[in-house]
Amino acid sequence: MFPMVTGFLTYGQQTVRAARYIGQGFLITLSHANRLPVTIQYPYEKLITSERFRGRIHFEFDKCIACEVCVRVCPIDLPVVDWKLETGIRKKRLLNYSIDFGICIFCGNCVEYCPTNCLSMTEEYELSMYDRHELNYNQIALGRLPISIIDDYTIRTILNWPQFNKKEIA
Repeated sequence: MFPMVTGFLTYGQQTVRAARYIGQGFLITLSHANRLPVTIQYPYEKLITSERFRGRIHFEFDKCIACEVCVRVCPIDLPVVDWKLETGIRKKRLLNYSIDFGICIFCGNCVEYCPTNCLSMTEEYELSMYDRHELNYNQIALGRLPISIIDDYTIRTILNWPQFNKKEIA
């Protein structure tokens, strides 16, 4: 008879423990039910990227000295640098610079190790194309500065939402 009583006690303890776990899960569900939805209507509302976001690479043709450091530090040898040696002044002259963003892993090594700071990361993240050959950017496409999300008057950024302004004030 004694093992039967201990069996009922452990069964009762397990039942109480299961009810407590169910109650905890229900409380978490209720706490999430009070929150406002954080849905972003993408083409019309965009998130502002963080300060260290690695987007499309911006290239300044005039600063580049064709040292090919970006090619050497790239894990996939991605940037294509065409240059010609000027024999009169014994310097390299940059002819063409291109990056294929269909292959790029956006690691940022080329930007970090560039000695003349001619490469920088932008906040542009909309690089989708129907043809993958359009993702091969030459120095003209890389030199184009993107429109900042903050400056685009057609976009309602997440900072303009009333529920986020309340949190900043409090």
